[in-house]
Amino acid sequence: MQRAQEVVFGGSGLDRAAHLRGDASFIEAALAGGAGILPVWRGKPFVTGDPREGPVRLAFRRGGHPVLSEAGEAPVFLGLASDGGPLFAVDVSPWVPAEVDEAQVGAFVDRTVQRHPGEADPDAGFAELRAIMSALGPRDAELAAMARGLLQWHATHGFCARCGAASEPSEAGWQRRCPACGASHFPRTDPVVIMLITHGDKVLVGRSPGWPERMYSLLAGFVEPGETVEAAVRREVMEEAGVEVGPVQYLASQPWPFPASLMLGCHGHAETTEIHVDPSELEDARWVTRAEMLEVFMGRHPEIAGARKGAIAHFLMQAWLSDRLDPRPALPPRQEAGAEGAVDRAERTS
Repeated sequence: MQRAQEVVFGGSGLDRAAHLRGDASFIEAALAGGAGILPVWRGKPFVTGDPREGPVRLAFRRGGHPVLSEAGEAPVFLGLASDGGPLFAVDVSPWVPAEVDEAQVGAFVDRTVQRHPGEADPDAGFAELRAIMSALGPRDAELAAMARGLLQWHATHGFCARCGAASEPSEAGWQRRCPACGASHFPRTDPVVIMLITHGDKVLVGRSPGWPERMYSLLAGFVEPGETVEAAVRREVMEEAGVEVGPVQYLASQPWPFPASLMLGCHGHAETTEIHVDPSELEDARWVTRAEMLEVFMGRHPEIAGARKGAIAHFLMQAWLSDRLDPRPALPPRQEAGAEGAVDRAERTS
């Protein structure tokens, strides 16, 4: 579709340099030579800036910085900045802040920011990625999604799925190998379809139990083994809302590291309109007209608050509203400089 490359986390042309992941001498020299390292605490990247007032940037730090002092496993290699500088990320979740609201950390909406006492920049802290994603530039968004996804995978896959023995990171964090049986394990990505289902001038939206009050979004669900994307769209809409879907068309995708999904945005044309909600899946579902959706986007609808800005659901509904669902091939993301300057800025503030 037009402008599909503008989806948040949609890519920035980062050189992931996969050929260097198995080069132990390069990784060792890069870390010893002052490579940029992004601290991540309980899935929250280290950033600087206020998303309410302006852009937010990832706050990379060099080895030996106090924020990196309680890292668990070795840093994972993210790729090369546009100037060729290597970039890494590391999990610092063993650090325990002096004060933390556990009810907020990990909640659906976590607005808390954790400040590290060893950081000199007063604007730097650990912020929930979903809360800041629309304030990040394309390069930083791609790096943050990659870092969060990789580190969360390591945190939850510490044992071999074949024999149960403890596994070890390898390939600069892009594999885990079992020393007991020799099995190799790779980062997990789960395909999820998210559907813009329309019928004439209406779009189908729903809300899941536990969502914030009034929040509605597009229907979504996991692709099952042996299933095509198109079949998954039709099955999920029928299961959740009882609506039959005919033609299905792929539109755009979005990496969604919460914890490890790839959202496959599709447009489906409904053949029926009567809704039968499955209460185990949805709390409510309804058809919304284009005029109503415009009120939602303007924040004036009395019953519906739209999907969060930055999510592919918001992107697809906005494209539908502005009549930009033309299925033209997405252009490759342009190379974008950005994160490589963060290390130099960090040196000036540390």
